[in-house]
Amino acid sequence: MKDIPVLGFAGFSGTGKTTLLEKIIPVLTGRGLRLAVVKHDAHGLKFDHEGKDSKRFSDAGAAYSIVSSGVNAAVFIDRPLDPWEAAMMAPDVDLVLVEGYKGADFSQIGLCRKATGKGFTSELSRFEAVVTDLELPEAEIPVFAFDDYEGIADFIMQNMEDFTHFNEQGRAKMVNVGEKGVTTRTAVAGARVLVSRETFELIKTGGMKKGDVLTVAQIAGVMGAKKTPQIIPMCHPIMVNGIDLDLSLDEERCSVEIKATVSCDGKTGVEMEALTAASVAALTVYDMCKAVQKDMVITDIRLLEKTGGVHGDFHRTE
Repeated sequence: MKDIPVLGFAGFSGTGKTTLLEKIIPVLTGRGLRLAVVKHDAHGLKFDHEGKDSKRFSDAGAAYSIVSSGVNAAVFIDRPLDPWEAAMMAPDVDLVLVEGYKGADFSQIGLCRKATGKGFTSELSRFEAVVTDLELPEAEIPVFAFDDYEGIADFIMQNMEDFTHFNEQGRAKMVNVGEKGVTTRTAVAGARVLVSRETFELIKTGGMKKGDVLTVAQIAGVMGAKKTPQIIPMCHPIMVNGIDLDLSLDEERCSVEIKATVSCDGKTGVEMEALTAASVAALTVYDMCKAVQKDMVITDIRLLEKTGGVHGDFHRTE
């Protein structure tokens, strides 16, 4: 059974997602691809009209009401579908294109149109590529104009294997990286724990009853990085070269600053290991100090930089 690539197009209302898909679909089908398109409608659907047989069946309690004619068919389902369920209703296609579901965890192309004034829906590092009329000279992913339909189609065709995170039963799977080359990869992630002045002074002076907060959190971060594939379902087990946690105190912010660095020689990156290390270290700071303060805030968990891999290097500007 084949794996089905899923690629989303994420942008705020008015960006032109539907128009772009309308132009790209014939280019891709002209190259021999069989496509399915899933659209997220946040306002509710009204095509199952009052008085129609399908509506009567649904009102009677049917979970599915299916209407088929000599030329087409429609399926009415009496509940919303998550993006994975919707995408996998077409198991015989080569590629599923998704409009919307911007918070979902599959590969996405980000859209941003200057006239909307809203920017992208996420950080650029979240996307495989972007389509925009903004100038992005420092972007580390491919940037396309809205009318570059052939270029966008070329990019999709060349990278379809990277968009495959689900099999045709709609179940998540671990991406096959067997054909990728081994490269040296690094990732640096950060996190921050905002604390009260009293808590800050206790951490600084070693006055917490549970012990040395920064040392324990540092060890926990290293352990967290090593356990990442057991926590994040689709992460590959990676033989890491090194894990380094740096914890420091920021007097002005009244915070614990966390930086986690992970490196490996492998076929996939260590971003998740670094992010997990920073997150676990932050959680440990909270656990060590919660007897003194309950309203601490864990914030700014983020990727600071990464190197290696086909998508190139990334360096966050803070």
